Amino acid sequence: MSGNRVLVAGASIAGPALAHWLRRRGAQVTVVERAPELRPGGQAVDARGVAKEVIRRMGLDAAVRAARTETAGAHTVDADGTVLETFRAEDDGGDGYISEIEILRGDLSQVLYDDTRDGVEYIFGDRIAELTQDAHGVDVVFASGDRRRFELVIGADGLHSALREMVFGPRERFVRHLGLVLAFYTVPNEFELERWLLDYQESGRSAGLRPIRDAGQAMAVFSFPAADFDVDYRDVTAQKRLLRERMDGMGWLAPRILAHLDDTPDFYLDQVAQVVMDRWASGRVGLLGDAAFSSSPMSGQGTGLALVGAYLLAAELAASGWDPEAGFAAYEARMRSFVEANQEIGRLHAHSLAFPDPDAQPEWDMALIERAINGVELPDYADLPDLGAPAEVPSTSAAKP
Repeated sequence: MSGNRVLVAGASIAGPALAHWLRRRGAQVTVVERAPELRPGGQAVDARGVAKEVIRRMGLDAAVRAARTETAGAHTVDADGTVLETFRAEDDGGDGYISEIEILRGDLSQVLYDDTRDGVEYIFGDRIAELTQDAHGVDVVFASGDRRRFELVIGADGLHSALREMVFGPRERFVRHLGLVLAFYTVPNEFELERWLLDYQESGRSAGLRPIRDAGQAMAVFSFPAADFDVDYRDVTAQKRLLRERMDGMGWLAPRILAHLDDTPDFYLDQVAQVVMDRWASGRVGLLGDAAFSSSPMSGQGTGLALVGAYLLAAELAASGWDPEAGFAAYEARMRSFVEANQEIGRLHAHSLAFPDPDAQPEWDMALIERAINGVELPDYADLPDLGAPAEVPSTSAAKP
């Protein structure tokens, strides 16, 4: 071991992915997660282009593919259910609107946790309460009262990152609302949904159903335009009330889907937003994934950014001799243009949904799309220490630490 102790905040996707690569580069890694256990379910996320190569280099291609939703594609439909347009998972080499690697966020989190749990310390049900850094390390006080010292601290705790606010300032400085609100939750599959996602749009609002691995259930997805968003992301009662209000009178299957709102085990609603920052590090504290550069779900690339960022961040820190100034700067230099391309895609897609023009289809810049999927170099870092990928562990359905 290098003796470099790294604390990672967040155990969703970016955090465990970073833990994988930090461990392989020789660091001693601790991941702290405020939730008492891994959170199951959640939105379907995708891996495209270079992100698939990162998964392969992690040794997790088989495990990730085994946990896919296996969605065949998507149909856009009218109020009567008539198919208007079809997108297939094999389109664009598997990197299209529906990607060949589509997996529920919770299932991918489980794969990454299973991969790292034996070589990484995980602390569930706790969080960083205070930190103080100096030239040689970071002193951390946890909410539990535990006090520890690390050489580096990385925030991978999402759009509402508490670590970002603690070190860089209030969220209002960095979070950019894109004019949409997104909600999703699990419902019984009483809609004869098989392997095809169904999407219905009406006056800027959308309702959808997508298949998951459990054929007896489906994932409901809603979105609606909102000029601003002031509902607390932790106030589920207020969120459900808002969703009912904004979906009132919507056609297609929307009323039947909304009828399951009070019974669902995994409701989620939040603004569609991006995080825009001039820098992703301050001293010995850095940020990764949505905490640093959320591109929003409308980009379809949040998971890809997290996986690629984790690979590059761990390698550049190791390549710099674990010097935070040099390592963080090199990581940002490699990632910045890739992030910006994906954020532009996210803004364009959100605008097209929030302000639909029935007389014009949005024209996508194919060069921009290519930059957003493959526009970052993945050096092999052959000269760096590599402890090797751990033996692959099959993903399980129970999200227990």
